Amino acid sequence: MRTEPDLDPADFGFREPSTDQSFENALAKARDGVRLTVDDATELLATGTDTEGIDPVRKEAVLELADRRRAERVGEAVTFVANLNNNVTTACNTGCLFCNFKDSAHAFEAGSDADHAGFTKTPRESRAIVEDALDMGVYEVCSVSGLHPAFALNDEHHEILAAHDDPAKTVNYVPPSQYTTDPGTYREQIAAMSVGGVHLHSMTPEEAYHARRGTEWSYERVYRELADAGLDSAPGTAAEILVDEVRDVICPGKIRTDGWVEAIEGAVAAGLDVTSTMMYGHVETVAHRAEHLGVIRDLQDRTGGITEFVPLSFVHEQTPLYRQGVVDGGASRAEDELVVAVARLFLDNVEHVQASWVKSGDAHGLKLLTCGADDFMGTILSEEITKRAGGAYGEYRSFDDYVEMITAIGRVPVERSTDYRTRRRIDPADGPHGPRLGPRADGTPMLQGGAGDDGGSPASADD
Repeated sequence: MRTEPDLDPADFGFREPSTDQSFENALAKARDGVRLTVDDATELLATGTDTEGIDPVRKEAVLELADRRRAERVGEAVTFVANLNNNVTTACNTGCLFCNFKDSAHAFEAGSDADHAGFTKTPRESRAIVEDALDMGVYEVCSVSGLHPAFALNDEHHEILAAHDDPAKTVNYVPPSQYTTDPGTYREQIAAMSVGGVHLHSMTPEEAYHARRGTEWSYERVYRELADAGLDSAPGTAAEILVDEVRDVICPGKIRTDGWVEAIEGAVAAGLDVTSTMMYGHVETVAHRAEHLGVIRDLQDRTGGITEFVPLSFVHEQTPLYRQGVVDGGASRAEDELVVAVARLFLDNVEHVQASWVKSGDAHGLKLLTCGADDFMGTILSEEITKRAGGAYGEYRSFDDYVEMITAIGRVPVERSTDYRTRRRIDPADGPHGPRLGPRADGTPMLQGGAGDDGGSPASADD
């Protein structure tokens, strides 16, 4: 049930997208392989800012060109990974309006009688989850969590935070002793999950900010310490839209655009691969989407550390933005297609573009693979964030699901490592299929049965 809106989109003050460019010129530049400008991207995303709505003929021209560019650059492979999501805690007080994943951290305090469905895992519990996943053939663990006030980088960080005057207000710090469950330190959680040769993909820029709050530590120092504990790569999530006037509306308490960029630069300087994302389809305009792509491309020009771009279509149903009447829905399928296509054409220095079955479902996800995308996520096994926002497309895909879907669109199924440097082409006739790249993987199917087309739940999925 939605409440009366606290925000009125008319109050945002966003300018109507317009450029000095034309759609036809932008498309011609893309066709000729000329590096596109942000204005070019705006025109392609809008199928022309001179008209309202998406022109279907123009849209198809963009999609066809992007699919051709994908084939030229990365070929016919559709890659995927055997992975697990292990989110450590839902405790968070940041208050992002697009998120329904978090629970107020006060509800986790010892003696609280607040009713909530959240969780906090100890390092020992995280390690047990990863060990079980390794036995199923998983070789990537992705961990993205709420900003628990008791989380600190290490013991020294605990001491620094506790020494602040009124640390709960000044540095969002409450000592672990005040909570029912101690999440440990970031270093302890990373070390716990980095076992058995698994690739650990964790610590968003927002989490890295939390792990250095109240100090003068650089992001590079934070990521180097975590890499020493076992971190292998960092997710470029928490990006949402990298335009501060949009962030002022949807996540005013979150890291700013320049802070996000600084954190990613620190991760790359620490020797880590990173990814990049964009969560779109809420209050932003196509001009904001194009500006975001410009931030990503400029960052990649400087660092070269981004392995993939992941468009994340906003899932709205259970979010404060929807409940408060700020948005009526998310992006249309045509918008999803154009975002993938323009990302492929604009991000000439990022090799891989991902399609998300978690956000889009299987059928539409496969469509996105014909719009410029070449990667189809992973097995997941657990996906809390999208589910809590209202996602309805399940939490698991088996290798057999992947092989069947990818071959159905005439493409080649390829199991990959997180960094894309190791690949294994899968023969559809050689089933049943399971992972082989993991330290304990032997080709055995991970779980019995997948989720089917556009939804469902696996018999053994735990989250």
